Amino acid sequence: MMTIAVDAMGGDQAPHATVEGALLAAQELSVRILLVGQRGVLEPLLGKRCPGIEIVDASEVIGAADQPVMAVRHKRDSSMVVALGLVKSGRAAAMVSAGNTGALLAGGLLILGRIKGIDRPALTVVLPGIDGNPILVLDVGANTDVRARNLLEFALMGSVYAERVLGVKSPRVALLNIGTEESKGTEQVKLAYKLLSKSGLNFAGNVEARDVFDGRADVVVADGFPGNVMLKTIEGVAATLFSMIKREVSADLRSKAGALLLKPYLKRVSSKLDYSEYGGAPVLGLAAPCIKCHGSSGSRAIKNGIGVALRFAEAKVVEQVAGALAGQEQRS
Repeated sequence: MMTIAVDAMGGDQAPHATVEGALLAAQELSVRILLVGQRGVLEPLLGKRCPGIEIVDASEVIGAADQPVMAVRHKRDSSMVVALGLVKSGRAAAMVSAGNTGALLAGGLLILGRIKGIDRPALTVVLPGIDGNPILVLDVGANTDVRARNLLEFALMGSVYAERVLGVKSPRVALLNIGTEESKGTEQVKLAYKLLSKSGLNFAGNVEARDVFDGRADVVVADGFPGNVMLKTIEGVAATLFSMIKREVSADLRSKAGALLLKPYLKRVSSKLDYSEYGGAPVLGLAAPCIKCHGSSGSRAIKNGIGVALRFAEAKVVEQVAGALAGQEQRS
């Protein structure tokens, strides 16, 4: 049975949500959990409901306002740093945190290190396609102003993850761009287009942000700046649309009656857009599996994040990425 380290103190709803999420994971998944945080806080929350869960004491907490690198270096006994250390030492196969994203990325680099041949790790999200199939997007915020070679690395990592974890055969990889033509985009994006064309990956060319959901690509590669802007725009538009729909269907008796008929279908659509269903964002490129859950994650999102970490580790994505990089070096 695999062991996952969970940063119990990270996130807006921690530690209650992380404890409940860990309990759900221990009950529903074949996994052991090392719950990392302040023992005096965690023990009363766990009570006697802790089969498969062990508390690992950590006296400090990295907060949302902490400067990432300084926090990792000076808060050595924080729940996040201790959890990463458990993975580094081999006591855990992967770690999960809903805490400070910058600190998690910095800690991942300083403690776990990179896969050999990867220059920059990437933050990754899974989005729902219109056909129901998953779409992997990376990078969504870990890096800005990347080089063409970095975009090729993102494509390799995303392709491996989509195939090994999401079950997509021969994933189609596309570059996020302002147009579909090869001549569009920044110099680095145009150079990345050439590198991807010769990479041996199933390269589908450029894709515009409006077409990301239509199923023409399984993996969408981007610089972290436009990737993050696209992700935040999607979140905002989805929230606005549902708010507008809710207001309109409550306008009068006729619309309320219609809303009753539509309710199950709207709930189905809403669940497909709910980040808690997807658990967390894999940080690809680190030398061990690391999952970043949304800062406002509740217990279900934490449980699903642990599930993502489990599949990440079981699929040996890190080793597969290393192998793909070796093959790419031989090709070039």
